[in-house]
Amino acid sequence: MVNWANVEELILAGALFLITHLGISSTPLRRFFVRSIGERPYLGLYSILAVVTLVYLIITYNHTSHVEFLWQPTPALRAIAFVVMPIAFTFALGGFLVRNPTAVGQEAQVKNVGQGAGLVRITRHPFQWSVVVWAIVHTIANGDAASAIFFGSLGILSLLGSFLIDVKKARTMGADWAAFARATSNVPFLAILSSRNQLVMRELYAPIGVGLAVYVLVLWGHRYISGVALF
Repeated sequence: MVNWANVEELILAGALFLITHLGISSTPLRRFFVRSIGERPYLGLYSILAVVTLVYLIITYNHTSHVEFLWQPTPALRAIAFVVMPIAFTFALGGFLVRNPTAVGQEAQVKNVGQGAGLVRITRHPFQWSVVVWAIVHTIANGDAASAIFFGSLGILSLLGSFLIDVKKARTMGADWAAFARATSNVPFLAILSSRNQLVMRELYAPIGVGLAVYVLVLWGHRYISGVALF
């Protein structure tokens, strides 16, 4: 049975992380702060707040006991991460190799991208979905309550964030965004399955290559990144 008192501070850290992101950046509060102090000061203060809450979440997770298990991890469950994480790395890194109007500072590209290229054909939010996949497989592999809260907080933010980004872009970019949104999809492969887009394999060679290369490096350096040796 899980002793939730053991993880109560981590629950607080996760809640603060989600509230400061979803409760500010994707609500009318953002417009209020921008009108009050200006765009650049808002972005600066928001970035600081985002970093602080993320660091607090990480520190709290590292200091929380990982003995309260929701299910017992097994080699088979851990193997899922080894199989699926190359896909997450491909999405995470491949999304930065092409123009994407959902990315910060690339909004002006919306008129030029058409159906998108590479990973954008699969989903217009490749990085967000890479975090969702990363969070799910790590939660499955670890099985403890602390990991479920930590990875769950990050996964929930990315999942909800992808839809909230769409709402914000639709509001600020109008007809140009509507055309791009019709040709692409948030949910991976949905636009392709509904024949609104197509999979072009030659556009995926570079993302897959970069993703696999970084995946191998992370496998080797996982103990230095997270303190957990994989082998």
